[in-house]
Amino acid sequence: MDRTPRILVFAGSARRASLNRRLSLLAARLAREAGAEVTWLDLRDFPMPLYDGDLEAAGGRPEAADRLRAAWLAHDGVLIASPEYNGSVSPLLKNAIDWVSRAVPGDDRSPYAGRVVGLMSASDGMLGGNRALPHLRAVLSQIGALVVPRQVGLPHADRVLTRDDGTVDDAGVARRVAALVDDVVRIARRVGED
Repeated sequence: MDRTPRILVFAGSARRASLNRRLSLLAARLAREAGAEVTWLDLRDFPMPLYDGDLEAAGGRPEAADRLRAAWLAHDGVLIASPEYNGSVSPLLKNAIDWVSRAVPGDDRSPYAGRVVGLMSASDGMLGGNRALPHLRAVLSQIGALVVPRQVGLPHADRVLTRDDGTVDDAGVARRVAALVDDVVRIARRVGED
């Protein structure tokens, strides 16, 4: 049980002032404090066209999709802060998931199968982005991820996630996010030992 799990953390938004970006930074810090080796990434650094099978057939996979796939494969667990767009997942996040899911010739590993995933969302509204999380859970579960039962939706997050570095003064919010992070770190540690 002394193995250090590797945890990937990112937000499903590319906006620099995104509440979910701030939430992902908070989760990354808490995962380090929980004893994980953490990689935080910004989907802005992985530009990909909208998934199109004809585009893939004609030109192959975008280099960014291969880099993101490699990041998923290199980690035992993943923490995703997903914004809510019209009651569902952001197009940026869904597109990234779709490109990463595509088969790679000569490599039959699934970047999702057996990967422990924790879901969270932040919103300035009163629902905290909670309408998007079941959609994201369904997609990731369908492609083999082990999505932990606990999830975090932060309503009125603009009042709490006020700093760009993701630090918060609200102990209750920190505890809620830490509980999710601890679940992912603990389960990823066990899954990684198998």
